[in-house]
Amino acid sequence: MQINGVRIDDAASEAYDLVGTRVIITADSPELACAAAMNFTGYATAVAACECEAGIEGPALNTTTPDGRPGVAVLFFASTQENLEAQLVARIQQSVMSCPTSACYSGLASETQIAVGTGLRLFGDGWQSDIVLEGKRYWRIPVMDGEFVVEAAFGCAAGVGGANFVIFGEALDAVLAAGHDAVEAVAGVPGVILPYPSGMLRSGFRLGSRYKSAPVSTYAPLCPTLRGRSESSLPDGVHAAVQVVVSGLGIDCVGDALRAGIRAACRRRDGVAGITAASHGGKVGPHKVELHEVLQLPGDSDTLSEEEF
Repeated sequence: MQINGVRIDDAASEAYDLVGTRVIITADSPELACAAAMNFTGYATAVAACECEAGIEGPALNTTTPDGRPGVAVLFFASTQENLEAQLVARIQQSVMSCPTSACYSGLASETQIAVGTGLRLFGDGWQSDIVLEGKRYWRIPVMDGEFVVEAAFGCAAGVGGANFVIFGEALDAVLAAGHDAVEAVAGVPGVILPYPSGMLRSGFRLGSRYKSAPVSTYAPLCPTLRGRSESSLPDGVHAAVQVVVSGLGIDCVGDALRAGIRAACRRRDGVAGITAASHGGKVGPHKVELHEVLQLPGDSDTLSEEEF
């Protein structure tokens, strides 16, 4: 398959199961809401290393936030419901409640709920109070600039993580430019995040290592500096590659995100040799995401085959 002259390998990535939620963080100004969200999502790139995956989904409009203030929507994932609750309580207390004028709400309607605000209320040391508005319970915790308001229960749902594609090319500048286009396109898909810095991952990994103490190690087949010293998946003339990893609230939205990202990456023909996916022989997760299938969704009026995009 080719898109705009860029080769798309018949490759598949793996995705693993997650439990996720959407968190709405508000404040008196967009800058404060964003500051809280950035700190809240720090060091949350992969559940295997960080116990959670998180990223900013996008701005929340004043007209749609529970308190009518500027806000940011964040998607947050963990491996289990118990881990999700523990991570949310800890991070909201340290990274959101600590930010002046902030408040925190559930942004996901679901019958399955976790007691986030109920856990945070203990910070009030007995001075906290609750209020019920339109059937939802909120905790009001005294802080030095007034009150921190947090919803008592947050909805949670099944999610998936680890789906990916790899952009490779002749020069790093061209690969990074295509990667930026891909990241921008993925960011426009609801229900997904790019958990790695800048949305691109340079340190692709494989499970296992020659060192017993290291659970993962560098993905040698995609490292251009190891060509000739190790088995390579990169064609001759390729000197750079980056990986775009997506986590989201279900396999469908993740597939939409990969499709949008791959198409966007192929708009820059010069210097981009192709796109593939990193796979681990089924060891990472049960979901197999075929790149060719993602690009040929049923009913798509712009279905891609061997034609150029």
